[in-house]
Amino acid sequence: MSDVPAAAAPPIPLGREVAYPRHYDPGLLFPIARTLGRREIGLGDALPFAGHDRWHAYELSWLDGRGKPVVATATILVPAASPQLVESKSLKLYLNSLNHTRFDTPEAVRARIAADLSQAAGAEVTVAFGLPPMADDAAQGTSIDVLDIEIAHYGPPDAALLHADADEIVEERLTSALLKSNCPVTGQPDWASLHIAYRGPRIARDALLRYLVSFRDHAEFHEQCVERIFVDLVARCAPLELSVEARYTRRGGLDINPWRATPGLAPPTRLRDARQ
Repeated sequence: MSDVPAAAAPPIPLGREVAYPRHYDPGLLFPIARTLGRREIGLGDALPFAGHDRWHAYELSWLDGRGKPVVATATILVPAASPQLVESKSLKLYLNSLNHTRFDTPEAVRARIAADLSQAAGAEVTVAFGLPPMADDAAQGTSIDVLDIEIAHYGPPDAALLHADADEIVEERLTSALLKSNCPVTGQPDWASLHIAYRGPRIARDALLRYLVSFRDHAEFHEQCVERIFVDLVARCAPLELSVEARYTRRGGLDINPWRATPGLAPPTRLRDARQ
């Protein structure tokens, strides 16, 4: 499936009041071409990373064959190679459109959601009921948030802040709970913890923290922020292997966890943070 042209896309529901959906409507899903954000960071058709966007849905409900409500949670995986991402408010509205819809079995619900999201994303999207376990903070890596440094730049993101020591090759995991960006349409804040695992020249931790804080006033979708971070780290620090995962806090019953990594690396263990 090719990128959805602007003329073919449904009216975007962002930034305005939208009626609560009373009937199942896959047309509520609003796809956004990933190329729009990728062009801004100099990416073409050949992507330097693999990955996925892992969504957690906490407010999923439908009616069984006799009209009795059923509630569930779900984990959704959208491949990073899909031509479109799905805008989060539209996904919330779409899931709400299932609230008054009858399904004979839970599997019918799961298959319907997977089919509709695959159509919107332009690639196979997987859906499974349930959520990943909560993370053990002590096992996540070394937090750089404890660094006692002065910070004065909050946007736009400044890749020039990053640097690494090419004379010292290390393998380590670094985390920060201080990543914040803003929705590019509504202006609402998006909060996340960032998890970086890499092998290569030692990344300067104070520089990394200043760089992450420089997203604070930046407006960009979750998925695009993570891709920008990956590309900037590769360009400025030259890691041999790199994995970047952001776990964004919940909004509207959904949280998004984009992951981008050097092709061939195994996906990180599926976990949720305490703030999710």
